[in-house]
Amino acid sequence: MKKSIDISNHFCPQTLFVYGTTKEDGTPNFGLFSWFSYYFDQEMGVMACIADEKLTKDRIRANKIFSASLVSEELLPIADYLGNTNGYAMDKMDIPIEIEKGRVLDVPILAKSPWIYELEVDRSIVLDGGDIFLCKIRNVLADEYICDETLTEEQRMQKILPVQSIRQSYFNWDGTTPGNWGEPMKGIGGKANE
Repeated sequence: MKKSIDISNHFCPQTLFVYGTTKEDGTPNFGLFSWFSYYFDQEMGVMACIADEKLTKDRIRANKIFSASLVSEELLPIADYLGNTNGYAMDKMDIPIEIEKGRVLDVPILAKSPWIYELEVDRSIVLDGGDIFLCKIRNVLADEYICDETLTEEQRMQKILPVQSIRQSYFNWDGTTPGNWGEPMKGIGGKANE
């Protein structure tokens, strides 16, 4: 039997991406986001929604380009830190993290992410409390094993191991939880945004 419940984001399973932008001084900035999906307008595109004011949103507005690196189980501690540490904190990026440059756009990417989009904002929709960025995909970077057509989709997903978030908890590909927001980053010495 079904029942009507309050509208909330308490059960909106979302795959996680770390968005990479460049700060005004040319250094990389990363933030963790989940309101990410796809659309079609003569070609496949990405839509990314960011609520509230954040440095990542400031930089996307300013530069109109960013990367979206898929969060795998291996990347979760770093991603959790990047999502729970204020982007305006001067020392946020003072952590051990492998960063590369995009191949098509001048955007920073997470070297260990198995799947990365390089995105250019085509249009923006400004909402009360959030922005939706409709983006052209300018490049996709994928680990070689993802391109191995001898592997099934299931085998590829078992290698990628993407992480999802539901109700301020993370979930591994197998449905187990590695913890709530702010917990996985403890292994890298990060501090939660208060």
